Amino acid sequence: MTTAKRLIVSGRVQGVFYRQWTVNEARALGLAGWVRNLRSGEVELLASGPEEAVRELIRRCREGPPAAVVEAVRVEDAEIETGAGFEARPTV
Repeated sequence: MTTAKRLIVSGRVQGVFYRQWTVNEARALGLAGWVRNLRSGEVELLASGPEEAVRELIRRCREGPPAAVVEAVRVEDAEIETGAGFEARPTV
């Protein structure tokens, strides 16, 4: 079953390689979508693909890369991403 989730990750998640780490993790899981920094200091991402792989990315995002300090991860349903691959996008 294919699913899509939008995540907002807060804490010390900018300037600690979080976006590129997310790209690497999502690609390893075979997911489509994107990740970007928000001006609020949070990181937003949209991931779509097999439900189990999306759940695994959410689990990994709660920990993040070694330099990150993840305080919270908000998860919402999203539209399925039709593009292939996973990319980092500019800050909004």
